[in-house]
Amino acid sequence: MSPEERLEAPPFADVIGDPIAQSKSPLIHNFWLEKTGTDASYQRELVGPGRLQDYLEGRRKHPAWRGCNVTMPHKQAIVPMLDRIDPLAERIGAVNTVVREADGTLAGHNTDCSGFLEPLREHLGQTHLFRMARILGTGGAARAIVSGLAAEGFTLVLAGRDPGKAKQMLDELAPGDEHHAVDLAYFAEATDFAFDDRQGMFDLVVNASPLGMKGQPALDFDWSHAPPGAIAYDIVTDPVNTGFLGSAAASGHGTIDGLSMLIGQAAKAFELFFGVKPPREHDAELRERLNG
Repeated sequence: MSPEERLEAPPFADVIGDPIAQSKSPLIHNFWLEKTGTDASYQRELVGPGRLQDYLEGRRKHPAWRGCNVTMPHKQAIVPMLDRIDPLAERIGAVNTVVREADGTLAGHNTDCSGFLEPLREHLGQTHLFRMARILGTGGAARAIVSGLAAEGFTLVLAGRDPGKAKQMLDELAPGDEHHAVDLAYFAEATDFAFDDRQGMFDLVVNASPLGMKGQPALDFDWSHAPPGAIAYDIVTDPVNTGFLGSAAASGHGTIDGLSMLIGQAAKAFELFFGVKPPREHDAELRERLNG
């Protein structure tokens, strides 16, 4: 492509990761581009860990490139490769959105946090006597979730295969003696713990891990660990109706699926890339396409 052709090329953005074929982000962004009549495109790009720096340097030189969304396994690895980090992303220590600014500067953002909290806003607008979240997983997405829920006044129980890593994450992102780190296996076995009256309480159980995703082992969680009225929230999007959510519903709990967070975080990124607000009045139609 000649320099003139590169300058005239329509804007575009990517989602990068390894693997990446399962990503639903292109469907979301191209749906909004179509609805808003924006002449731009959004695509997947397979980028392995050894190619991340080369990918960024190549894209930086392309004037039509607006940025990329970042998924596993790059959300933390990409941070030192960028020129500037948004304060929220810096606090979380993970980036899921990179924006190429007009001067070629690469700026890192985290829209996972706001995207995760979006479907909880009605609950968070209420006053509670106590808020507790059991979070399963210690990866890049979990960092945004821990940071966001701590800021909303939740006491956190963070579970991981390595409890030491979970405790380190809590100490970094949500310092305080009220939070606890446990082994993920702790929640797999039934408990006879008698929960107290949950009137005025808000309880969440969040799968922030890839467990339950297509091609991954199932998440083993026994719902005797969740108090009555707790809401199950799974960030996995393939499948949307995970075993975790199915068992939660069968145990009488409310559920929030991974499309809620996916669409919420994409909305923030879309505006950063293309300078247009996504048409959220079409969310129902978008969900139908994502479930198709």
